[in-house]
Amino acid sequence: MTDRPVLVLGASGYVGARLVPKLIEQGYTVRAGGRSVSRLGKRPWAKHPQVSLCEVDVFDEASLQRAAKGCGAVFYLVHSMSPSTASFETADRNAANNMVKAAESGGVDRIIYLGGLGQDEPGLSKHLQSRFEVGEILRSGSVPVTILRAAMIIGSGSASFEILRYLVERLPVMITPKWVRTEAQPIAIGDVLAYLLGCLEHPETKGRTFDIGGPGIVNYRDLMRIYSEEAHLTKRLVVPVPVLTPRLSSYWIHLVTPVPASLARPLAEGLSNRVVCHDTSILDIVDHTPTPYRLAFRKSLDEVERKVAGIDPLPDASVPAEWTMEGDPHWSGGSIYVDNRRIVLKASPEDIWEPLCRIGGKNGWYYANWLWWLRGILDRLVGGVGLRKGRTHSDDIEKGDIVDFWRVSDVKVNERLRLVAEMRVPGYAVLEFDLRELGDGRTELSQIARFATRGLLGVLYWYAVSPLHNLVFNGMLKGIARKSKKPVLTGPERI
Repeated sequence: MTDRPVLVLGASGYVGARLVPKLIEQGYTVRAGGRSVSRLGKRPWAKHPQVSLCEVDVFDEASLQRAAKGCGAVFYLVHSMSPSTASFETADRNAANNMVKAAESGGVDRIIYLGGLGQDEPGLSKHLQSRFEVGEILRSGSVPVTILRAAMIIGSGSASFEILRYLVERLPVMITPKWVRTEAQPIAIGDVLAYLLGCLEHPETKGRTFDIGGPGIVNYRDLMRIYSEEAHLTKRLVVPVPVLTPRLSSYWIHLVTPVPASLARPLAEGLSNRVVCHDTSILDIVDHTPTPYRLAFRKSLDEVERKVAGIDPLPDASVPAEWTMEGDPHWSGGSIYVDNRRIVLKASPEDIWEPLCRIGGKNGWYYANWLWWLRGILDRLVGGVGLRKGRTHSDDIEKGDIVDFWRVSDVKVNERLRLVAEMRVPGYAVLEFDLRELGDGRTELSQIARFATRGLLGVLYWYAVSPLHNLVFNGMLKGIARKSKKPVLTGPERI
């Protein structure tokens, strides 16, 4: 272990943001470098005592030299695929040359670079060719370089994974380019971090290049099938056609998914290249077992239900790398829709809790009970539970109780009531009520509906029922207020 700081360049990016907490866990002092300190500050580790934030522009040699000075090792996790970069190849080339000079003048012991899989041969995409060239430039200097080469990274927040997620979830029938048959060896983000950290801790990796990947070779059609199975989606029909060019593919991805076309295009171009591991000698040095693809997908999907259920976040150090992290792009983590409303009453939490904990069953939903009855009938017609027999208990409520076609997943007296839908819906739905004492005899009642879609039908379902939310949800809040017999001070209003 080096007693000097470890510089992570690209710490605000996907891999870098997840590497920093791993370095902290191992006792390293980290200098987290990025173009914007304010963006770095959004990461959950930003205020950790072992971390210092460093604003650095890899295109500014002097800035890079200041960042590298005094560091023992540098993780180079930088690329230039952004809408503001006209030619990412030229930008990557200039940044790599600056890194070589900064590492030499700053007395850096070594550089660890994460590049892309793919042989340097005719037909290699511009993106992968640039990744290869950056590695060669870094190796041209006097500072030893370790190069890890990876294909698609599986984990929430990874652009290539999110493209796969949205395409499979939103399109029951996919007209795809021929690259769906291309062989690849994707890798879970947890594996990538294990190898990066392992290289730092094993000096014998200096000056060497390693291919890193998952436990086997698959094609993208296989990955789509595995993802749909793990996400409990109906079988997807994939129809490859020869006319979809990488440019057209990127525009299609931009239309169907929230991933921007400027990022999708170079990634789509790279999907046409066979990217599999040839030199796997890293396994002889770093003691790590690659994660099976199904498990990698499952780990990434586990976060969705947790977020929809409103379960409190895990402590920063224990958040799985496969999950999204504060500061990730808005399109990370899949489609989760939220409707959040509140009302403020001149009342205590106890005053509001009394009618709230009796909701459903014979007491009804305090507004438009006929709509709830109709929803139960429709659910019954499609084989769902319907309204069942109301409530498990009429007056009190406990975790696990039935409330019409909901089940209580969490209850804290005078604080929270959380219901998980058991009716048939194309996704995972939660309805939550939270009470917060504001002082001066005021209490805020929040009503939060969360919905994680399952496929295109889930998206259509949410937009179909959304117009009813203004009517039903506002009416419910007013109805609970009337039942409490306490005056309304503010709302209902949407947050």
